[in-house]
Amino acid sequence: MQQTIGVARTAINSKRWHAARYALSRARALANALPANVAVQEREQLSALRKKYAARNTPAAKNARQAKPTPAARAGSKKPAPKKSTTKKAVQKPKPAPVRDLGDRFINRAALGYEPTDKA
Repeated sequence: MQQTIGVARTAINSKRWHAARYALSRARALANALPANVAVQEREQLSALRKKYAARNTPAAKNARQAKPTPAARAGSKKPAPKKSTTKKAVQKPKPAPVRDLGDRFINRAALGYEPTDKA
């Protein structure tokens, strides 16, 4: 029973609808062959999978599936604006890190590429 439910779940998740339908019918046949008080959890999983299988043709599922890329440019239409260059950002100097109290230790900040902090 668990194996059949797993096959159905895999088929639904990978959108193989014919295999999902067959696996759901096999799982239903197994569930009907068992007494009602046996495999209650599996029956709940099976009903959830049936709902997921039934929802494959809903408008929401179709909209998610039909996420179309932007159409190709047509003749005579507006051209996209050129992107701004990022060269100005690369030229800027990095901001100096805040000076922390390091006790008796001294760090050569100039060697690390920072400007001296005692600029007037």
